[in-house]
This record gives sequence, structure tokens and C-alpha cells, in this order.
Amino acid sequence: MKRYGIMGGSFNPPHVGHSILAENVREQLFLDKIVFIPSGKHALKDGDNMVSPEHRLAMAEIAFGGDPNFEVSDIEIEKAKSGVTNYTVDTLMSLYEKYKNDFIKLYLIIGIDNLIEFPKWKNPEKLFALSEVIVMNRPGFLVQDVSEEYARKARYLSVPMLDISSTDIRKRIKNGKSVKYLVDEKVESYIKENGLYK
Repeated sequence: MKRYGIMGGSFNPPHVGHSILAENVREQLFLDKIVFIPSGKHALKDGDNMVSPEHRLAMAEIAFGGDPNFEVSDIEIEKAKSGVTNYTVDTLMSLYEKYKNDFIKLYLIIGIDNLIEFPKWKNPEKLFALSEVIVMNRPGFLVQDVSEEYARKARYLSVPMLDISSTDIRKRIKNGKSVKYLVDEKVESYIKENGLYK
């Protein structure tokens, strides 16, 4: 059986924290690979500070594509091109279809802040049927804040508490500050070349 970790996000931009956490989870759970899925049209996020899906996909491929244990999927971005709002449950079902010739098990990797928001997600119960929901600790969020029905179904992993965020990186770029060591060098070059986040 192939064991694939699924890590979705806006990746606006992708940063070293994403890579560190993904590798940490992959190693702890003995996963065959981590599939990063940049979001397309997101149901719950405001897109005011979001660069185009094409830029985010390109940056994700630069950030993660060089690691044989990582893969980047455009599945949600392709859906968004036809105006479809993305829901994680639909993505998981599409992935089972994509990998139907493999015998796979999916591990949905989220932060505890996402689990707290689960009541707002589409068909959260089905997510537990389609995958093992893996929850990473995040600074400032407590398991006591999670709805009890979801708290007991999830599996919790202790990962490094990294205080790195895409929001902070965007602010640093806008203010002309360095993002060295926060993002991959090639991602930083891509951001500069395309004038992103100014």
C-alpha cells in the first residue's frame, strides 16, 4: 500500500517552514511521499493578498519539486480555471480517482487551526472516511478549542513550532526587508523577477 500525505494551502508564497513540517510528518508516519496542493478558488479564504494561481503553482514547484519525496499537484488550480470553488473533500475524491491504479491510503495533513474550523468545512465527516486526518500543533492554538466530535477522530503529531508565515513574508517583501532563509533562494528570485508582493 502506498501512503501519501496531502498538504494543501495557498502557498502564497511557499516557505521553508512548509518543507520542514512536511518532511517531519513524512518521516514520523513513514509516508511514501507528500503531495502539496496549492489552492485554487478557496471557499473560506479572502483573496485580496493572493497572487495568481499560476504564480503560486510555479513557486510551489520551485520550492518542493526538487525533492524526490515531494510532489506538487495542480488539481485544485485546474478546477479553479473553470470557476469551481475548491473543497478539500472533492480534492480527496479526485485524488483517489487519479491514483486508482495504485493501492493508496491518504493522510490529510492540517494544522490544529484548521481542525478548529472544521465545522465550516464541506462534509467534514467524509474527510475522516476518505483519509486519516493528521493534525500538527501550531503556536497559539489549543486542542480544547476543537469540536469534541472531530477532536477524538484526528491523529495528533508533534512537529517543530516554527514561527514562519506567508503573511509575515509578504509584509517583509512589501517593506523592502530580507526574506533570506525564509524562502528557497530560487523562490526569492522568482518573486523578485515577477515583482510579487510589492
